[in-house]
Amino acid sequence: MEFRSFEKSWGAEMRADGSVLFRLWAPGQQQITLQLAEAEHAMTATSDGWFERQIRDVPHGTPYQYLLADGTAVPDPASRAQQSEVNGPSLVFDPHHYAWQHTDWRGRAWQETVVYELHIGTFTPEGTFQAAIAKLPFLSSLGITMIEVLPVAQFGGDRGWGYDGVLLYAPHSAYGSPDDFKAFVNAAHAHGLSVVLDIVLNHFGPEGNYLPLLAPDFFHKDRMTPWGAGIAYDVDAARRYIVEVPLYWLQEYHLDGLRFDAIDQIEDTSSKHALIEIAERIRRDITDRPIHLTTEDSRNVTFLHPRDKQGNAPLFTGEWNDDFHNAIHVFATGETHAYYQDFAEVPEKLIARILTEGFAYQGEISPQSGQRRGVPSAAQPPEAFVDFIQNHDQVGNRAQGERLISLAGADSTKVLLAMLLLSPHIPLLFMGEEFGETNPFLFFTDFHGDLAKAVREGRAREFTGHAGHDDSVPDPNAEETFSRSKLDWSKPDSEEGKNWLALTQQLLQLRQRYIVPLLATAGRHNGQVLKTGKGFIAVSWHFPQGELSLALNINKQAQPLPTLAGETIFAWPQESDVLQQHTIVVRLKQGENA
Repeated sequence: MEFRSFEKSWGAEMRADGSVLFRLWAPGQQQITLQLAEAEHAMTATSDGWFERQIRDVPHGTPYQYLLADGTAVPDPASRAQQSEVNGPSLVFDPHHYAWQHTDWRGRAWQETVVYELHIGTFTPEGTFQAAIAKLPFLSSLGITMIEVLPVAQFGGDRGWGYDGVLLYAPHSAYGSPDDFKAFVNAAHAHGLSVVLDIVLNHFGPEGNYLPLLAPDFFHKDRMTPWGAGIAYDVDAARRYIVEVPLYWLQEYHLDGLRFDAIDQIEDTSSKHALIEIAERIRRDITDRPIHLTTEDSRNVTFLHPRDKQGNAPLFTGEWNDDFHNAIHVFATGETHAYYQDFAEVPEKLIARILTEGFAYQGEISPQSGQRRGVPSAAQPPEAFVDFIQNHDQVGNRAQGERLISLAGADSTKVLLAMLLLSPHIPLLFMGEEFGETNPFLFFTDFHGDLAKAVREGRAREFTGHAGHDDSVPDPNAEETFSRSKLDWSKPDSEEGKNWLALTQQLLQLRQRYIVPLLATAGRHNGQVLKTGKGFIAVSWHFPQGELSLALNINKQAQPLPTLAGETIFAWPQESDVLQQHTIVVRLKQGENA
């Protein structure tokens, strides 16, 4: 692997001669002063709102900030690291300061991906990059191949999900330093684990964002996202800032990929959409290892995920498949509030369609919105879809943060876990799911004053009319809300936890042995719905290397097992010609053109 830094258009960049060039786009200001340690240096206005100053002999770790004409001190919007919190000084950080060790890492193929989504702050009791390193052997031995880290860009306060980042180039200081995050990635590679990072390019958080003061034109004057002002991607300086964020994280942190949050909120009127430019630059600039790029998009689109004649992804690799989760949730719990109403009618048929074609909604009208949603997806390969039965959003966006095991019961959850891990789509597990965690994952923040009040009250209003809601929505700003969301690492050592882990490991071994080889030549979806009924699904997929079939039942009414080709590779709790409640059978007929 080639180890290199990324030279940003914004921020403090170390030069070969040992000097540091400080660059800031601040057309909203007439003058900017650089405060470097205890000294002040006037910055030079160049053109189009840019300010620059080059200083020699700046030691690694030197604090700095920008002073406005009225004396206001602000951090560098392109800070590589913060001294502490988001409003304080930034640090001059040498990107070569960390000594990478596992230089022979060449990544892992997308087809063998099993994603493990984790939040650094709640994954361990300590909530740091360094503490998370100790858990990597556990994940590797389990059969996980990819860690997906929730956003780590510096945000307001110490606690938060990370989706309100404001310094998009700086790892959150409460988790550790940039070197600590690099050590985490380095250690993951040593254990054969790839690492991808969730990044947010659709808005900035409410605390610590000084860009409206520095550069009002960074944001679109007439457009808002659900979380804040829309970004003006067609403004050159703003576009450079946003487009360079993904390249920076991939190159300086040697990540194996990225997950792009809520891209349907990235509205760009440029001749080339910013997302297309980002993907093309990544594919052009990083060729020493496979880079896996996934998107979250409520529109159910496929144009960002094409395949070439060799089956490679020239733009984005896969799409988070919310349809799968939503249909599963209705199927398992019966809840039909909010967006679940789109899946209220015969969820079994929708799940079968998702498994065999990709999306549930492929142009049909959504009952919730009254608008058509989605496009035909059967031409996509199965591995273009990242499926999950729970994730941070779907758990944490419930008032009480309940996991599926608490809503549907352990027996149903185990059957659905087996379906997830043995289908040809790419599976994602949410941290703790592998050992039957029941601790909630709640929405938590660390805001203060009026902002804390607004978030608290807004959170309570959000759940009016939702199932599972009462008047006791946990206060997002309470430290207890955060601490309750941490994983309980005593559970894997319990008898129940060991049983869950044994099941998860068995399923992952079966996936690696039987399912992954099918994906190498999968091509488009070649699925077939065999039968559906109340709580019952039977489907099959045809591959050049074999035919995979699956049947499951979570309903009290038993169902006869349909004819499934091949040999049984998994049955839970045991194989039978009749599928009782909470049972699943998976079969595979191997052979060329089977």
